[in-house]
Amino acid sequence: MTDEAVLNALREAARLSPENLPLRRHLADQLLASGNLSQAENEYQAALALSPGDHGIAIGLAETLVRQGKNEAALAALDPLLAMPEHPVRAGVLAAQAMLPANRMAAAHWYRYSVARDPSQADPELAHRLGIGQSSPPPPSSPSPSPAPAPAQPPSLIPTAHSPSVVPAPHAQPQAADGRYGSADVEPTAEVEHSPVTFADVAGMDTVKEALRMKLLLPTQQPELFAAYGKRAGGGVLLYGPPGAGKTHLARAAAGELGAAFVNVGLADILDMWTGSSERNLRATFAMARRNRPCVLFFDEVDALAARRSDMRQAHSRQIVNQFLAELDGVDEHANEGVLVLAATNAPWYIDSAFRRPGRFDQMVFVPPPDTVARAAMLSLMCRDKPQAKMDFDKVARATEGFVGADLKGLVDRAVEAKLHESIRAGRPIPLSTGDLMAAAKTMRPTAVREWLGTARNYVLHANESGAWDELLPWLRDLR
Repeated sequence: MTDEAVLNALREAARLSPENLPLRRHLADQLLASGNLSQAENEYQAALALSPGDHGIAIGLAETLVRQGKNEAALAALDPLLAMPEHPVRAGVLAAQAMLPANRMAAAHWYRYSVARDPSQADPELAHRLGIGQSSPPPPSSPSPSPAPAPAQPPSLIPTAHSPSVVPAPHAQPQAADGRYGSADVEPTAEVEHSPVTFADVAGMDTVKEALRMKLLLPTQQPELFAAYGKRAGGGVLLYGPPGAGKTHLARAAAGELGAAFVNVGLADILDMWTGSSERNLRATFAMARRNRPCVLFFDEVDALAARRSDMRQAHSRQIVNQFLAELDGVDEHANEGVLVLAATNAPWYIDSAFRRPGRFDQMVFVPPPDTVARAAMLSLMCRDKPQAKMDFDKVARATEGFVGADLKGLVDRAVEAKLHESIRAGRPIPLSTGDLMAAAKTMRPTAVREWLGTARNYVLHANESGAWDELLPWLRDLR
């Protein structure tokens, strides 16, 4: 019987007995061996549906995907296996093949780790493509050298939310002489600042300012009154709203208003490629804030550090969230006293609900697009140190509906540039006028407010069982 005849017989048997797992797997293996990759993929998928936890089937499916160049799908199939403490070695080699086109460094790491555990899985051709020296095992007659020690933990994959490509994930840190991985004494990269900005430099946002005063400013100014009610300075506030609405500026102003230290934490200050380092960086950053209390600790784009754990495929990412929650709670009830943790995000609906529990970010504050009065005040502040004629900021504010602070800053910059060209030609400073701002406004469009409100509308109307987004309702009435 020819190979094709055998395959046809197996296909017919599988059609008549679709729940027969060994038969389906055997058919998939035969199709893979014969190079019928598309059919093999379908059969492995069917077998995996019958037995979702079967490692061999998952590896077979990944191999068919890799050989078809479907590397993203292959990594998705391998991901549950690679998350295991002792993953199947063949899965690691296939992961290296799938990762090679996008990330040679991570692919080489996976290959070395896997072959160190089982030299029989060495693939000289793959090793050559990875730029690794001869990796094939020595012949049986020669003494076998001891394989290089494997890393304490395997590398892992982190799929980003914004890109389908695979990026290198945290690897195990090189082991120190004392047997530990990495250093326990981590110096935070975020720096302590003292902000010259106060609430006087923030136009509008009276409700937001009042919320911040109650959290940190007033408990410090009137400690006896607040102590009588068991309230202490500190806590957590989550600022959310459209991009460019002034959340970072507001955080700096809160620190300046109190005269507190200000620590602006970026993603690069926390996230690290080594396993465990991101958590240590978080711990060190909170420790620094506690040493400098009263302190405003500000996390921008916090959704990258506090995303919903149910959406995460990697245990490492969930551990960062867990560490963040632990730091917000503190080792005791006084641990974070005098530390106001502010966080800002454009996408609050992606943040894990555990962060909104009382004692953490228990207050969510919407930072809205500025209204006409606020826009006029903001324009006045932005122009106060510039040569200007008599200005009608109210007129410009009415012409800039939908503009946020970043848009207004761009408008003023554009008007100033035009006025500078005019002043250079005249040989003297020419005052900025209302007409200059109006001319600049005609050349600009608001950036992201309507788009952001359109996204928010979906959550307000369809995912608001808890009432968390009721504050946005008035802003959606005029949205068409």
